[in-house]
Formats: sequence, C-alpha cells, structure tokens
Amino acid sequence: MSNSNQFESESGILSHKLQKISTSVEDAIAACEGDTIALLALLRQLEFLHREVRDGVFQASLPQNRQALYALLREIEMEGGWPYIERMRLQGLLANMQEEDGG
Repeated sequence: MSNSNQFESESGILSHKLQKISTSVEDAIAACEGDTIALLALLRQLEFLHREVRDGVFQASLPQNRQALYALLREIEMEGGWPYIERMRLQGLLANMQEEDGG
C-alpha cells in the first residue's frame, strides 16, 4: 500500500471513530436531557477526556523540529484554532437564572 493510500485509509478510520464518538455523545445528551446533574457529569467527563488527550499523548507527539512545528501551527490556524472546552462562569449561570425569573 502506498503512503498516500495508507494515509487515506488511516484518515478514514479516524473519521469513522470520531463519528462514533460524536454519535455516542449525542446519545448521552439525549439520555440526560432535562437532568442537570447528569448533564454536568457528562460535561465533566468530556473535560476529563480532553485534558487526558491534551496532557498525555498530544504533548508527547508535539513536533521536534521547526518545520514540523510550522506545519502543526498552520494546521491549527487553517482548521479553526486551538481546541478548547470553555467552562460556564458562575456569574453567567446566575445571570441566566435571573433572566428566567424575570429580572
């Protein structure tokens, strides 16, 4: 198998796995709908997984030379920036509650 075909095959496998993850998360969201505690647990699990990937295997795979670093930075810039899981601020949560209560 040529390098190009191998990359396309690996890319297709990754794409399939990512789609399965998305579907699983969407199913979990649907199962938790209306249950704030369950949704909070889901958010915590997603944050944990994000941190585990970022601090573990991602950091270990960072480029070792300038050319590879440049390619990575270009990829980040072209594909939407750095992945980030934002936490809801407590003040924002309270503001949402005040709006629902009528102000």
